[in-house]
Amino acid sequence: MKKELVNLKEFEKFPTLGYLRLPQVLRLIPVSRASWWNGCKSGVYPKPYKLGPRTTGWKVKDILKCIEGFPPTNEHE
Repeated sequence: MKKELVNLKEFEKFPTLGYLRLPQVLRLIPVSRASWWNGCKSGVYPKPYKLGPRTTGWKVKDILKCIEGFPPTNEHE
């Protein structure tokens, strides 16, 4: 059984505006923290925004655009 690239069931629980923190993003896009940060640094994933001195978030619209850019998967395999 293949692992889903994007967890769409989780996505329905999130707001359509605002920011997502890293744990929320990683529930949607199942990659490791290190892979996520490397992808942000290389431009594969959206850039983070500093929301406070120790708080980082990603715009929901940027995450949506990232998810839409993923190749479609065949759920019947």
